[in-house]
Amino acid sequence: MNPARRPRFAPMALALLALVAAAPVAGAATITIVNLDGVNEGFNDPTPVAPVGNNLNLTRGAQRLFVFQTAAALWGSILPSTVEIKVNANFNPLTCDATSAVLGGANTVTNRSDFAGAEMANTWYPIALANRLAGSDLVPAANDINAQFNSTLDGGTCLGGTTWYYGIDGNEGNLVELLPVVLHEMGHGLGFAGTTSLTTGGLLSSRANIYERNLFDRTLNLQWPAMSNAQRLSSSVNSGNLVWTGAATRTVAPTILGQRTDLAVTAPPSIAGIKIFGNAAFGPAPDAQTVSGQIVLVDDGIAPATDACEGIVNAAAVAGKIALIDRGLCPFVDKAANAAAAGAIAVIIANNVVGAPPAMGGDLPGLLIPVVSITLADGNAIKAELLNGPVSATLGPNPAFIAGCDDEGRPRMYAPNPVEQGSSVSHWDTSAEPSLLMEPFITHDLSDEVDLTRFAFEDIGWFNPRLTDAPGAAIAGRLALLAARPNPFGGVTSLAFDLPSPGRAQLVVFDVAGRRVKGLLDGEMPAGRHAVTWDATDDAGAKVAPGVYFYRLTTPDGAGTKSTVFVQGD
Repeated sequence: MNPARRPRFAPMALALLALVAAAPVAGAATITIVNLDGVNEGFNDPTPVAPVGNNLNLTRGAQRLFVFQTAAALWGSILPSTVEIKVNANFNPLTCDATSAVLGGANTVTNRSDFAGAEMANTWYPIALANRLAGSDLVPAANDINAQFNSTLDGGTCLGGTTWYYGIDGNEGNLVELLPVVLHEMGHGLGFAGTTSLTTGGLLSSRANIYERNLFDRTLNLQWPAMSNAQRLSSSVNSGNLVWTGAATRTVAPTILGQRTDLAVTAPPSIAGIKIFGNAAFGPAPDAQTVSGQIVLVDDGIAPATDACEGIVNAAAVAGKIALIDRGLCPFVDKAANAAAAGAIAVIIANNVVGAPPAMGGDLPGLLIPVVSITLADGNAIKAELLNGPVSATLGPNPAFIAGCDDEGRPRMYAPNPVEQGSSVSHWDTSAEPSLLMEPFITHDLSDEVDLTRFAFEDIGWFNPRLTDAPGAAIAGRLALLAARPNPFGGVTSLAFDLPSPGRAQLVVFDVAGRRVKGLLDGEMPAGRHAVTWDATDDAGAKVAPGVYFYRLTTPDGAGTKSTVFVQGD
């Protein structure tokens, strides 16, 4: 995993109210952390530290272990199993430098197939899931998941001095919060990972695993197990076209993900269509507004003239248009600044090498126009058409579709070209908004949520019988408190929940000190999906101060607590 994709506001979570992400399920799993560290290292590091973010332990090792135990409790409260799940875990010095770091990794210890209770024949299951389905420990002599994390990060020599944050409140600032990283890596060990070789395309011992049975390639029109080795290799780099077909995940994706942002070439018809694009760490977000106009290739007068590394000489043609710029040797922010100075309304930067659109780092305060990147192939196609006449495009939110999903609502998988060993295929695509736990990059708006991954786990068999019904239906048989939308919010936010049976439901907002702020609901409710709005007022009708608030749902079927952030008063 890489440490960051793009900075965003980090909603805080799980403070003093309860260590639950949602109502516990029947037969909740016990996940035990097995400490493999030696004396005075890793979890046993005696270095004195101050309490931080509801982690009250006083040594570095104890704080690390507490975070792991918190992650284990969160996953355990969500997944049902009568068989204890044991996680071998330790901290070791791993690769890191000033700009990148290996934060950690985890994997299942072994896989099993064709055991009693397996839902699909000739299919690999990670051992923790196999044990859950079998109802017994199939390999009692071994533990279930191996995990290790980077102790070097605490030395202050990685990522420009960034260190681990051992709080569990989501208030990591510019540090790297350990909790979502551990949740992410445990997710891999519990089953969110393929077993196919991304070097040869070959299945593990000629069998697909249960995760891969949910993968579908839109171009090949084939499920992953039905492909040849060569087709799987092609699919693993088919960015935007490798999707997840599991019914549970597709059902809830619209309740978790926001609307999609599209870069669409609208004319001429020969190249019209939605284009895959990369984001910039600077400038307004592409979904901040809709920008439409003609595309103009820039000319800075110095070869290569289309990289905008110098002042743009065809500024009159660029003004009021979308500037097309070739990637080159100068920083992305220099290109954007030169385009903005020429009067461009948006910037598209075309890659100069084969592969996915580049992510663009840098800082450019005051930039008022959006900047995105596209592939080399799309850039060349646009430039070829510009020789024949105008090319038009639109960049902005598309409320008809879901962020991170294809046009049929199937979540996209991470499949960059060239392949990224350890990341490709076994993660959600980075186009999801808000960020998802199982994306390949950690972002600052992740903390204790497992979002779509809980439903992917339903698709691979962790919940039997399945609990999620057809699109639009409530999640039958399970109490679910959903994430606030929007979050953070400035005016009104919607708090949705699913009731598995009729009964009294109470929904109350608390502040971070656990004091009641406002009762939103208290009465008999039918089973199904419900939503209540909160306008950031208290019981007396007064506006609350900006900050973190918790909303707690209590029903006869259980209870759950989540957080939301009010960022300003109206």
